[in-house]
Amino acid sequence: MSAMATARVLLVDDDDAMRVSTAQALRLAGFQVDPVSSAEEALALTGPAFTGAVVSDIRMPGMDGMTLLGRLHEIDAEIPVILVTGHAEVPLAVEAMRSGAYDFIEKPFVVQDLANVLRRALETRALVVDNRRLRAVAGKRDDIEARLPGRTQVMVDLRYRLRAIGASDADTLIIGPTGAGKDVAARALHDLSGRAGKPFVTINCAALPEALIESELFGHEVGAFPGALRPRYGKFEHARGGTVLLDEIGSMPLELQAKLLHVLHDRVITRLGSNDPVALDVRFIATSKTDLAEAVAAGRFREDLYWRLNVAAVHVPPLSARREDIPLLFLHLLRESAARHGVAERAIPPAYLTALAGRDWPGNMRELRNLTERVVLGLESADLAADGDARLAERMAAYERSLISGAIAAHGGRLKPVYEMLGISRKTLYDKMQKHGIDRHLIGDSPEDQD
Repeated sequence: MSAMATARVLLVDDDDAMRVSTAQALRLAGFQVDPVSSAEEALALTGPAFTGAVVSDIRMPGMDGMTLLGRLHEIDAEIPVILVTGHAEVPLAVEAMRSGAYDFIEKPFVVQDLANVLRRALETRALVVDNRRLRAVAGKRDDIEARLPGRTQVMVDLRYRLRAIGASDADTLIIGPTGAGKDVAARALHDLSGRAGKPFVTINCAALPEALIESELFGHEVGAFPGALRPRYGKFEHARGGTVLLDEIGSMPLELQAKLLHVLHDRVITRLGSNDPVALDVRFIATSKTDLAEAVAAGRFREDLYWRLNVAAVHVPPLSARREDIPLLFLHLLRESAARHGVAERAIPPAYLTALAGRDWPGNMRELRNLTERVVLGLESADLAADGDARLAERMAAYERSLISGAIAAHGGRLKPVYEMLGISRKTLYDKMQKHGIDRHLIGDSPEDQD
Protein backbone atom coordinates (compact mmCIF):
# COMPACT_ATOMS: atom_id res chain seq x y z
CA MET A 1 0.00 0.00 0.00
CA SER A 2 1.48 3.37 -0.99
CA ALA A 3 2.16 6.20 1.42
CA MET A 4 -0.32 8.35 -0.50
CA ALA A 5 -3.11 5.80 0.02
CA THR A 6 -2.77 5.72 3.81
CA ALA A 7 -1.40 9.13 4.90
CA ARG A 8 -3.31 12.39 5.35
CA VAL A 9 -2.78 15.76 3.77
CA LEU A 10 -3.58 18.62 6.12
CA LEU A 11 -4.70 21.56 3.95
CA VAL A 12 -4.63 24.96 5.72
CA ASP A 13 -6.21 27.98 4.04
CA ASP A 14 -8.45 30.74 5.40
CA ASP A 15 -9.96 31.34 1.92
CA ASP A 16 -13.07 29.14 1.89
CA ALA A 17 -13.38 28.90 -1.91
CA MET A 18 -9.67 28.15 -2.39
CA ARG A 19 -9.67 25.58 0.40
CA VAL A 20 -12.73 23.72 -0.91
CA SER A 21 -11.62 23.64 -4.54
CA THR A 22 -8.06 22.53 -3.71
CA ALA A 23 -9.32 19.80 -1.37
CA GLN A 24 -11.68 18.46 -4.05
CA ALA A 25 -8.94 18.45 -6.68
CA LEU A 26 -6.50 16.63 -4.38
CA ARG A 27 -9.12 14.03 -3.48
CA LEU A 28 -9.71 13.38 -7.16
CA ALA A 29 -5.95 12.87 -7.46
CA GLY A 30 -6.16 10.11 -4.81
CA PHE A 31 -5.18 11.92 -1.60
CA GLN A 32 -6.88 11.81 1.79
CA VAL A 33 -7.39 15.49 2.66
CA ASP A 34 -8.32 17.19 5.93
CA PRO A 35 -9.09 20.87 5.12
CA VAL A 36 -8.92 23.39 7.99
CA SER A 37 -9.30 27.17 8.01
CA SER A 38 -6.61 28.15 10.52
CA ALA A 39 -3.11 27.27 11.68
CA GLU A 40 -4.44 26.71 15.19
CA GLU A 41 -6.74 23.94 13.92
CA ALA A 42 -3.82 22.39 12.05
CA LEU A 43 -1.66 22.28 15.18
CA ALA A 44 -4.44 20.51 17.06
CA LEU A 45 -4.41 17.71 14.47
CA THR A 46 -0.67 17.05 14.36
CA GLY A 47 1.98 15.50 16.58
CA PRO A 48 5.07 13.26 16.34
CA ALA A 49 2.79 10.38 15.28
CA PHE A 50 1.39 12.40 12.36
CA THR A 51 2.19 10.40 9.20
CA GLY A 52 1.16 12.91 6.54
CA ALA A 53 2.14 16.28 5.12
CA VAL A 54 0.93 19.85 5.63
CA VAL A 55 0.02 22.29 2.84
CA SER A 56 -0.46 25.82 4.16
CA ASP A 57 -1.10 29.25 2.73
CA ILE A 58 1.68 31.58 3.86
CA ARG A 59 -0.59 34.59 4.47
CA MET A 60 -3.40 34.03 6.98
CA PRO A 61 -4.97 36.09 9.76
CA GLY A 62 -3.79 35.19 13.23
CA MET A 63 -1.02 32.62 12.98
CA ASP A 64 0.52 32.75 9.49
CA GLY A 65 2.20 29.98 7.51
CA MET A 66 5.73 30.87 8.63
CA THR A 67 4.73 30.73 12.30
CA LEU A 68 2.89 27.47 11.69
CA LEU A 69 6.06 26.03 10.11
CA GLY A 70 8.05 26.91 13.23
CA ARG A 71 5.43 25.49 15.59
CA LEU A 72 5.14 22.26 13.62
CA HIS A 73 8.89 21.79 13.66
CA GLU A 74 8.91 22.28 17.43
CA ILE A 75 6.66 19.21 17.55
CA ASP A 76 8.55 17.23 14.89
CA ALA A 77 11.25 18.76 12.67
CA GLU A 78 10.61 16.14 9.98
CA ILE A 79 6.94 16.88 9.27
CA PRO A 80 6.93 17.98 5.61
CA VAL A 81 5.41 21.46 5.23
CA ILE A 82 4.61 22.86 1.77
CA LEU A 83 3.87 26.58 1.67
CA VAL A 84 1.56 28.22 -0.87
CA THR A 85 2.74 31.73 -1.79
CA GLY A 86 1.82 34.69 -3.92
CA HIS A 87 4.33 36.01 -6.47
CA ALA A 88 5.51 38.80 -4.16
CA GLU A 89 6.09 36.30 -1.36
CA VAL A 90 8.63 34.10 -3.15
CA PRO A 91 11.62 35.58 -1.20
CA LEU A 92 9.73 34.76 2.01
CA ALA A 93 9.16 31.22 0.77
CA VAL A 94 12.86 30.81 0.01
CA GLU A 95 13.59 31.89 3.57
CA ALA A 96 11.07 29.28 4.72
CA MET A 97 12.97 26.60 2.76
CA ARG A 98 16.11 27.59 4.65
CA SER A 99 14.10 27.24 7.87
CA GLY A 100 13.10 23.68 7.02
CA ALA A 101 10.03 23.89 4.76
CA TYR A 102 9.82 20.88 2.46
CA ASP A 103 8.90 22.97 -0.61
CA PHE A 104 6.76 25.89 -1.77
CA ILE A 105 4.39 26.38 -4.67
CA GLU A 106 3.39 29.71 -6.19
CA LYS A 107 -0.18 30.87 -6.88
CA PRO A 108 -1.88 30.33 -9.21
CA PHE A 109 -0.74 26.72 -9.36
CA VAL A 110 -1.68 23.63 -11.34
CA VAL A 111 -3.03 20.99 -8.96
CA GLN A 112 -0.94 18.32 -10.68
CA ASP A 113 2.21 20.22 -9.70
CA LEU A 114 1.08 20.29 -6.06
CA ALA A 115 0.17 16.58 -6.28
CA ASN A 116 3.68 15.71 -7.51
CA VAL A 117 5.28 17.59 -4.61
CA LEU A 118 2.89 15.92 -2.15
CA ARG A 119 3.69 12.42 -3.39
CA ARG A 120 7.38 12.98 -2.79
CA ALA A 121 6.69 14.53 0.63
CA LEU A 122 4.49 11.62 1.73
CA GLU A 123 7.02 9.03 0.59
CA THR A 124 9.72 10.86 2.55
CA ARG A 125 7.50 11.03 5.64
CA ALA A 126 6.67 7.32 5.40
CA LEU A 127 10.39 6.47 5.35
CA VAL A 128 11.03 8.69 8.37
CA VAL A 129 8.22 7.07 10.38
CA ASP A 130 9.23 3.51 9.40
CA ASN A 131 12.88 4.15 10.30
CA ARG A 132 11.86 5.51 13.70
CA ARG A 133 9.81 2.41 14.41
CA LEU A 134 12.63 0.11 13.38
CA ARG A 135 15.12 2.02 15.54
CA ALA A 136 12.69 1.94 18.45
CA VAL A 137 12.59 -1.86 18.35
CA ALA A 138 16.21 -2.52 17.35
CA GLY A 139 17.63 0.02 19.78
CA LYS A 140 16.48 -1.74 22.93
CA ARG A 141 16.79 -5.22 24.33
CA ASP A 142 13.57 -7.10 23.80
CA ASP A 143 12.86 -8.59 27.23
CA ILE A 144 9.27 -9.43 26.48
CA GLU A 145 9.85 -13.15 27.00
CA ALA A 146 11.11 -12.45 30.52
CA ARG A 147 8.06 -10.31 31.26
CA LEU A 148 5.56 -12.76 29.72
CA PRO A 149 7.23 -16.16 30.00
CA GLY A 150 5.75 -19.41 28.77
CA ARG A 151 6.29 -22.07 26.13
CA THR A 152 2.68 -22.80 25.28
CA GLN A 153 1.40 -21.73 21.88
CA VAL A 154 -0.97 -19.13 23.34
CA MET A 155 1.99 -17.33 24.92
CA VAL A 156 4.14 -17.59 21.80
CA ASP A 157 1.24 -16.06 19.87
CA LEU A 158 0.78 -13.31 22.47
CA ARG A 159 4.45 -12.26 22.33
CA TYR A 160 4.36 -12.29 18.52
CA ARG A 161 1.26 -10.10 18.55
CA LEU A 162 2.79 -7.60 20.96
CA ARG A 163 5.98 -7.33 18.91
CA ALA A 164 3.95 -6.89 15.72
CA ILE A 165 1.94 -3.91 16.96
CA GLY A 166 4.24 -2.55 19.66
CA ALA A 167 6.18 -0.19 17.41
CA SER A 168 3.02 1.28 15.90
CA ASP A 169 0.92 4.12 17.30
CA ALA A 170 -2.32 2.15 16.96
CA ASP A 171 -4.74 2.47 19.85
CA THR A 172 -5.04 -0.99 21.38
CA LEU A 173 -7.61 -2.93 23.39
CA ILE A 174 -6.26 -5.65 25.71
CA ILE A 175 -8.76 -8.28 26.84
CA GLY A 176 -8.13 -10.84 29.56
CA PRO A 177 -9.34 -12.08 32.95
CA THR A 178 -8.37 -10.54 36.27
CA GLY A 179 -4.75 -11.14 37.19
CA ALA A 180 -3.71 -12.51 33.78
CA GLY A 181 -1.15 -9.76 33.10
CA LYS A 182 -2.97 -7.17 30.99
CA ASP A 183 -0.99 -4.35 32.62
CA VAL A 184 2.28 -6.16 31.82
CA ALA A 185 1.24 -6.48 28.18
CA ALA A 186 0.32 -2.78 28.07
CA ARG A 187 3.68 -1.72 29.47
CA ALA A 188 5.45 -3.98 26.96
CA LEU A 189 3.60 -2.25 24.11
CA HIS A 190 4.75 1.13 25.41
CA ASP A 191 8.37 0.01 25.81
CA LEU A 192 8.45 -1.48 22.30
CA SER A 193 7.26 1.80 20.79
CA GLY A 194 9.00 5.03 19.88
CA ARG A 195 7.30 6.51 22.95
CA ALA A 196 9.32 4.39 25.39
CA GLY A 197 11.20 7.39 26.79
CA LYS A 198 8.00 9.36 27.36
CA PRO A 199 5.42 9.09 30.18
CA PHE A 200 3.33 5.97 30.75
CA VAL A 201 0.24 7.18 32.63
CA THR A 202 -2.24 4.70 34.11
CA ILE A 203 -5.83 5.76 34.74
CA ASN A 204 -7.97 3.40 36.83
CA CYS A 205 -11.37 3.96 35.25
CA ALA A 206 -13.14 2.20 38.13
CA ALA A 207 -11.65 4.54 40.74
CA LEU A 208 -12.13 7.98 39.18
CA PRO A 209 -13.82 10.33 41.69
CA GLU A 210 -17.06 11.46 40.04
CA ALA A 211 -16.84 15.03 41.32
CA LEU A 212 -13.32 15.49 39.93
CA ILE A 213 -13.33 13.29 36.82
CA GLU A 214 -12.99 16.08 34.26
CA SER A 215 -10.39 17.99 36.26
CA GLU A 216 -8.38 14.79 36.81
CA LEU A 217 -8.31 13.93 33.11
CA PHE A 218 -8.45 17.28 31.33
CA GLY A 219 -6.95 19.70 33.86
CA HIS A 220 -8.29 23.13 34.74
CA GLU A 221 -7.53 26.82 34.68
CA VAL A 222 -7.59 29.22 37.62
CA GLY A 223 -11.17 29.86 38.75
CA ALA A 224 -12.67 26.97 36.78
CA PHE A 225 -14.50 25.95 39.98
CA PRO A 226 -14.39 26.92 43.65
CA GLY A 227 -10.98 26.04 45.02
CA ALA A 228 -9.20 26.09 41.64
CA LEU A 229 -6.50 28.53 42.78
CA ARG A 230 -3.85 27.56 40.25
CA PRO A 231 -3.85 25.96 36.79
CA ARG A 232 -3.36 22.22 36.70
CA TYR A 233 -2.45 19.74 33.97
CA GLY A 234 -4.74 16.73 33.74
CA LYS A 235 -3.53 13.15 33.32
CA PHE A 236 -3.95 13.31 29.54
CA GLU A 237 -1.59 16.27 29.28
CA HIS A 238 0.91 14.65 31.65
CA ALA A 239 1.13 11.79 29.14
CA ARG A 240 1.86 13.99 26.09
CA GLY A 241 4.27 12.21 23.80
CA GLY A 242 3.72 8.95 25.68
CA THR A 243 1.02 6.39 26.41
CA VAL A 244 -2.22 6.48 28.40
CA LEU A 245 -3.42 3.18 29.88
CA LEU A 246 -7.16 3.21 30.51
CA ASP A 247 -7.39 0.35 33.01
CA GLU A 248 -10.75 -1.47 33.05
CA ILE A 249 -12.33 0.86 30.51
CA GLY A 250 -15.67 -0.95 30.89
CA SER A 251 -16.10 0.73 34.30
CA MET A 252 -16.02 4.25 32.83
CA PRO A 253 -19.33 6.15 33.20
CA LEU A 254 -21.26 6.63 29.95
CA GLU A 255 -21.10 10.43 30.18
CA LEU A 256 -17.32 10.31 30.37
CA GLN A 257 -17.19 7.79 27.52
CA ALA A 258 -18.63 10.47 25.22
CA LYS A 259 -15.89 12.93 26.20
CA LEU A 260 -13.20 10.26 25.75
CA LEU A 261 -14.53 9.49 22.27
CA HIS A 262 -14.02 13.14 21.35
CA VAL A 263 -10.43 13.02 22.61
CA LEU A 264 -9.68 9.82 20.68
CA HIS A 265 -11.17 11.21 17.51
CA ASP A 266 -9.68 14.71 17.54
CA ARG A 267 -6.58 14.23 19.72
CA VAL A 268 -7.49 17.54 21.37
CA ILE A 269 -8.50 18.41 24.94
CA THR A 270 -9.85 21.58 26.52
CA ARG A 271 -9.07 22.31 30.16
CA LEU A 272 -11.95 23.23 32.46
CA GLY A 273 -12.41 26.97 32.47
CA SER A 274 -10.76 27.42 29.06
CA ASN A 275 -11.92 27.59 25.46
CA ASP A 276 -8.46 27.00 23.97
CA PRO A 277 -7.91 23.52 22.50
CA VAL A 278 -4.70 21.75 23.46
CA ALA A 279 -3.21 19.28 20.95
CA LEU A 280 -2.74 15.86 22.47
CA ASP A 281 -0.11 13.46 21.16
CA VAL A 282 -0.65 10.21 23.03
CA ARG A 283 -1.27 6.55 22.32
CA PHE A 284 -4.25 5.02 24.11
CA ILE A 285 -4.23 1.46 25.44
CA ALA A 286 -7.37 0.18 27.16
CA THR A 287 -7.83 -3.00 29.18
CA SER A 288 -10.98 -4.90 30.03
CA LYS A 289 -11.73 -8.10 31.91
CA THR A 290 -15.21 -8.25 30.40
CA ASP A 291 -16.39 -8.68 26.83
CA LEU A 292 -17.00 -5.10 25.69
CA ALA A 293 -19.08 -6.32 22.75
CA GLU A 294 -21.55 -7.73 25.30
CA ALA A 295 -21.41 -4.45 27.23
CA VAL A 296 -22.25 -2.60 23.99
CA ALA A 297 -25.23 -4.90 23.38
CA ALA A 298 -26.40 -4.30 26.95
CA GLY A 299 -26.14 -0.52 26.54
CA ARG A 300 -23.38 -0.15 29.14
CA PHE A 301 -20.68 0.85 26.67
CA ARG A 302 -20.72 3.11 23.61
CA GLU A 303 -20.42 1.21 20.35
CA ASP A 304 -18.55 4.06 18.61
CA LEU A 305 -16.02 4.18 21.46
CA TYR A 306 -15.57 0.40 21.31
CA TRP A 307 -14.66 0.51 17.62
CA ARG A 308 -12.44 3.55 18.11
CA LEU A 309 -10.45 1.76 20.83
CA ASN A 310 -10.40 -1.59 19.08
CA VAL A 311 -7.96 -0.61 16.31
CA ALA A 312 -5.76 -3.51 17.42
CA ALA A 313 -6.84 -6.20 19.88
CA VAL A 314 -4.67 -8.32 22.18
CA HIS A 315 -6.01 -11.29 24.17
CA VAL A 316 -4.09 -12.30 27.31
CA PRO A 317 -4.93 -15.94 28.15
CA PRO A 318 -5.92 -17.23 31.60
CA LEU A 319 -3.67 -19.73 33.37
CA SER A 320 -6.21 -22.45 32.62
CA ALA A 321 -5.32 -22.09 28.94
CA ARG A 322 -1.61 -22.67 29.61
CA ARG A 323 -1.39 -25.31 32.34
CA GLU A 324 1.85 -26.70 30.93
CA ASP A 325 3.53 -23.40 31.79
CA ILE A 326 2.51 -23.38 35.46
CA PRO A 327 5.43 -25.37 36.98
CA LEU A 328 8.03 -23.23 35.19
CA LEU A 329 6.15 -20.03 36.02
CA PHE A 330 6.01 -21.02 39.68
CA LEU A 331 9.78 -21.63 39.81
CA HIS A 332 10.45 -18.37 37.95
CA LEU A 333 8.30 -16.37 40.38
CA LEU A 334 9.77 -18.23 43.34
CA ARG A 335 13.31 -17.18 42.34
CA GLU A 336 12.17 -13.56 41.95
CA SER A 337 10.45 -13.58 45.34
CA ALA A 338 13.40 -15.22 47.15
CA ALA A 339 15.79 -12.63 45.70
CA ARG A 340 13.45 -9.79 46.63
CA HIS A 341 13.16 -10.95 50.26
CA GLY A 342 16.82 -11.96 50.53
CA VAL A 343 16.14 -15.57 51.48
CA ALA A 344 17.55 -18.82 50.13
CA GLU A 345 15.65 -20.41 47.28
CA ARG A 346 13.74 -23.51 48.36
CA ALA A 347 13.85 -26.92 46.70
CA ILE A 348 10.39 -27.76 45.36
CA PRO A 349 9.37 -31.43 45.00
CA PRO A 350 8.32 -32.36 41.44
CA ALA A 351 5.07 -33.83 42.77
CA TYR A 352 4.12 -30.42 44.18
CA LEU A 353 4.73 -28.73 40.83
CA THR A 354 2.61 -31.35 39.09
CA ALA A 355 -0.20 -30.73 41.54
CA LEU A 356 -0.05 -26.97 40.85
CA ALA A 357 -0.73 -27.60 37.17
CA GLY A 358 -3.94 -29.42 38.08
CA ARG A 359 -5.34 -26.68 40.30
CA ASP A 360 -7.85 -24.05 39.31
CA TRP A 361 -6.41 -20.54 39.24
CA PRO A 362 -9.30 -18.04 39.18
CA GLY A 363 -6.84 -15.27 40.11
CA ASN A 364 -4.46 -16.30 37.33
CA MET A 365 -0.89 -14.95 37.47
CA ARG A 366 -1.70 -12.74 40.45
CA GLU A 367 -2.86 -15.75 42.46
CA LEU A 368 0.20 -17.78 41.43
CA ARG A 369 2.51 -14.91 42.39
CA ASN A 370 0.82 -14.62 45.80
CA LEU A 371 1.37 -18.31 46.39
CA THR A 372 5.10 -18.01 45.73
CA GLU A 373 5.26 -15.11 48.21
CA ARG A 374 3.61 -17.25 50.89
CA VAL A 375 6.00 -20.14 50.19
CA VAL A 376 9.05 -17.90 50.40
CA LEU A 377 7.84 -16.24 53.60
CA GLY A 378 7.05 -19.60 55.19
CA LEU A 379 3.31 -18.95 55.31
CA GLU A 380 2.58 -21.96 53.11
CA SER A 381 3.15 -25.49 54.51
CA ALA A 382 6.90 -25.92 54.99
CA ASP A 383 6.74 -29.66 54.30
CA LEU A 384 5.68 -29.33 50.71
CA ALA A 385 6.14 -33.02 49.98
CA ALA A 386 3.87 -33.80 52.91
CA ASP A 387 0.92 -32.32 51.10
CA GLY A 388 0.73 -36.06 51.12
CA ASP A 389 0.53 -38.76 48.56
CA ALA A 390 -3.15 -39.10 49.33
CA ARG A 391 -3.96 -35.44 48.71
CA LEU A 392 -1.80 -35.33 45.60
CA ALA A 393 -3.37 -38.53 44.30
CA GLU A 394 -6.82 -37.08 44.91
CA ARG A 395 -5.97 -33.94 42.97
CA MET A 396 -4.42 -35.84 40.10
CA ALA A 397 -7.36 -38.23 39.95
CA ALA A 398 -9.81 -35.33 39.91
CA TYR A 399 -7.87 -33.65 37.13
CA GLU A 400 -7.73 -36.87 35.07
CA ARG A 401 -11.44 -37.50 35.56
CA SER A 402 -12.26 -33.93 34.54
CA LEU A 403 -10.07 -34.19 31.45
CA ILE A 404 -11.61 -37.47 30.27
CA SER A 405 -15.20 -36.41 31.04
CA GLY A 406 -14.73 -33.15 29.20
CA ALA A 407 -13.27 -34.89 26.16
CA ILE A 408 -16.14 -37.41 26.03
CA ALA A 409 -18.72 -34.63 26.33
CA ALA A 410 -16.97 -32.61 23.61
CA HIS A 411 -17.20 -35.60 21.24
CA GLY A 412 -20.82 -36.40 22.03
CA GLY A 413 -20.07 -39.72 23.76
CA ARG A 414 -17.93 -41.09 20.92
CA LEU A 415 -14.86 -42.74 22.41
CA LYS A 416 -12.58 -43.27 19.44
CA PRO A 417 -11.70 -39.55 18.96
CA VAL A 418 -11.21 -39.31 22.74
CA TYR A 419 -8.53 -41.98 23.11
CA GLU A 420 -6.89 -40.80 19.88
CA MET A 421 -6.79 -37.23 21.16
CA LEU A 422 -5.42 -38.31 24.56
CA GLY A 423 -2.82 -40.58 22.97
CA ILE A 424 -3.87 -43.70 24.85
CA SER A 425 -5.25 -47.08 23.82
CA ARG A 426 -8.94 -47.92 23.80
CA LYS A 427 -8.41 -50.42 26.66
CA THR A 428 -6.59 -47.79 28.75
CA LEU A 429 -9.47 -45.37 28.25
CA TYR A 430 -12.01 -48.01 29.29
CA ASP A 431 -9.95 -48.85 32.40
CA LYS A 432 -9.72 -45.19 33.41
CA MET A 433 -13.46 -44.66 32.84
CA GLN A 434 -14.19 -47.61 35.09
CA LYS A 435 -11.68 -46.40 37.69
CA HIS A 436 -13.25 -42.92 37.83
CA GLY A 437 -16.85 -44.09 37.50
CA ILE A 438 -17.42 -42.26 34.21
CA ASP A 439 -20.60 -43.26 32.36
CA ARG A 440 -20.48 -41.96 28.81
CA HIS A 441 -24.29 -42.26 28.55
CA LEU A 442 -24.64 -39.52 31.15
CA ILE A 443 -22.30 -37.01 29.48
CA GLY A 444 -22.78 -37.61 25.78
CA ASP A 445 -25.29 -38.65 23.12
CA SER A 446 -23.57 -42.06 22.96
CA PRO A 447 -24.51 -42.95 19.37
CA GLU A 448 -24.44 -46.58 18.32
CA ASP A 449 -21.19 -46.16 16.36
CA GLN A 450 -19.37 -44.37 19.19
CA ASP A 451 -16.27 -46.54 18.81
